[in-house]
Amino acid sequence: MINLKGMHYPKHIILFAVFFYVRYGVSYPDLENNMQERGVNVDHATLNRWVVKYSPVIVQLAKNNRKSTSPSWRLNWLI
Repeated sequence: MINLKGMHYPKHIILFAVFFYVRYGVSYPDLENNMQERGVNVDHATLNRWVVKYSPVIVQLAKNNRKSTSPSWRLNWLI
């Protein structure tokens, strides 16, 4: 789990901003404008801190939840 206790913004807003930045590769000022269009006033420096802090945690969680693949492509037809 990602620990977001004590944060000023709700968890879903922080995760949306981090996922949007990582997925689409927009600049921080563009992401700031995008968030303002959705009614969330947040500074681009804050967005930068969120990405730096939470993107490695999200990557690690995604790696831990991956399903294992077959050890060899030659064995896939046996399954």
